[in-house]
Amino acid sequence: MPGGYVGKIGIIDLTDGSIRIEETCEVLGKKYLGGKGYALALLYEYAKELEEKGKALSDLDPLGPDNAIVFATGPATGVPGFPSPGRYHVMALRSPLTGSIGSANSGGEWGPFLKFAGFDMLFIKGAADSPVYISVVDGCIEICDASDYWGKNVFDTDDLLKKEVCGKNVSVACIGPAGENLVPMANIVNDKHRAAGRTGLGAVMGSKFLKAIVVSGSGSVPVANMEKFREASREALEKERKNSVTAEGLPTYGTAILVNVINNAGMLPFKNWQFGYNPEADKISGETLAKNYLIKRRPCWGCNIACGRVTSVKTGPYQILLTEGPEYESIWALGNSTGVMDMEAVIKANHLCDEFGLDPISTGSTIAAAMELRQRGLIKDEYLHGIDLSFGNAATLVESVWRIAHKDGFGKYMALGSKRLCEIFGAPELSMSVKGLEMPAYDPRGAKGIGLNYATSNRGGCHVTGYTISPEILGLPTKIDPLTIEGKAQWVKAFQDFTCVVNSAVNCLFTTFALGAADYANLLSAVTGWTFTEDEIMRIGERIYNLERLIMSKFGFTDKDDTLPPRLTSEPMPEGPVKGQVVELEQMKKEYYRLRGWVNGIPTPEKLKELEIEL
Repeated sequence: MPGGYVGKIGIIDLTDGSIRIEETCEVLGKKYLGGKGYALALLYEYAKELEEKGKALSDLDPLGPDNAIVFATGPATGVPGFPSPGRYHVMALRSPLTGSIGSANSGGEWGPFLKFAGFDMLFIKGAADSPVYISVVDGCIEICDASDYWGKNVFDTDDLLKKEVCGKNVSVACIGPAGENLVPMANIVNDKHRAAGRTGLGAVMGSKFLKAIVVSGSGSVPVANMEKFREASREALEKERKNSVTAEGLPTYGTAILVNVINNAGMLPFKNWQFGYNPEADKISGETLAKNYLIKRRPCWGCNIACGRVTSVKTGPYQILLTEGPEYESIWALGNSTGVMDMEAVIKANHLCDEFGLDPISTGSTIAAAMELRQRGLIKDEYLHGIDLSFGNAATLVESVWRIAHKDGFGKYMALGSKRLCEIFGAPELSMSVKGLEMPAYDPRGAKGIGLNYATSNRGGCHVTGYTISPEILGLPTKIDPLTIEGKAQWVKAFQDFTCVVNSAVNCLFTTFALGAADYANLLSAVTGWTFTEDEIMRIGERIYNLERLIMSKFGFTDKDDTLPPRLTSEPMPEGPVKGQVVELEQMKKEYYRLRGWVNGIPTPEKLKELEIEL
């Protein structure tokens, strides 16, 4: 294999306990890089195998043994000097929350340490009969009994398994009670506070009785052309040092710096997206977090940005002496969306999400949806067992996180996610989700491009599929009018394709505030020894996005699923800087599909042939 890869993929069948090791394929590396792209290629071949056995993908149970999950690194992961190289990507053939592709991404140390243990990826299928964990140590994979760890939270599991393995460069990725209880918005958490969140992949692990994957190794990642790489790295890191977001905003205040920025733009969703501006938002801002609760920064492996926050609530009912976060999205979902303006309660709720293994965005958004259902009189007292589902109730917020993870009381309804919750109580329009995945903290009535991205995102309501907030609000790489729909289809397509490259490299999306496709072409060419141009890099991203959409179509997804909640398209923003705005989605979608070469939201055979995707 060329540089950037360690050359091995572990193939694990938990049903029969078999383990085999395959070589990483150079052809697939060139076509898909690694991470998300390579994992999709593996899942596509696996899906065809299922179909050949007469199994219809539309009937595939996300929590059944035929679902497969892939933990994947890329040629950037674990390479010192590559900007922010401490991430890995997880893909499942099907998500229990959305029924679409399962996709998640995480930082910390686990991704690099998997490569140091000798593997680029792990492909896992089947299901064990009893709790197990997978040990990956210096080229050796074992399936081990996890009966003693089942039922334990994330933090205890992490501590105990590190003592069990006690090697060099040890990291644990595991599930907590939420994953064990098959909550469809359960996370996979590594290094205690870094999560492969969104789309419920923790529940996929839980359905397989897979408690954890422990990695440990003393290896390293080869670089094909070290001299060329040092020059490309120096240029890239210099661009980051000169960028206001990567050099100042994120290191100083973390992602939560966006609370006031987005609120002042009139698009910080408040009380389940009923409003876009909250006059009290500064109470839960990044500035407030830094002033009153920050202990220190904590970077992911090899990262110079270091946006991670180590925080503490020293006294009071929500005391947490040491935790990490919360991030911008967590602060918004658990705080602003629920109307809870108590930063200490938000920190506590976020800590519990890490402890139990829950996605804070979906968790907070579902609690907020429940609060609006209650506000409208659609949830009766007999369902609540004394819980006060009023907007702004801090105690309810914290208690609800526990109840969701354990499916206790009304938590068994909230644990289904906002889409199913709102359907059960008769108001599906109150679920602020796309394809069943709760949307993040940007109301697209104030930035139309992000609305098109939400609607067309393959995994559902997702900002990091194509973060057009960067040009629309932050002015990077250039400032564009957030309220116009002109040209947004082109921006969304470009951001979605480029993001696929970053998630397949695999490294941090925050690098794209300073770096573009040309920078990635230089870096990846030096690391791998292959020659990439800027156009080739973007073509790889387009190939990945189309392959993902092709797999989705086999589950029955079409253009009808590329939509937004009616609140965003038909209810004008009631107040604030973007008062009166709605999202003109259909006009943007038409142009987007034309640029994509899709019909009815599905790639045409001609487009697939052009991108060298075999049917």
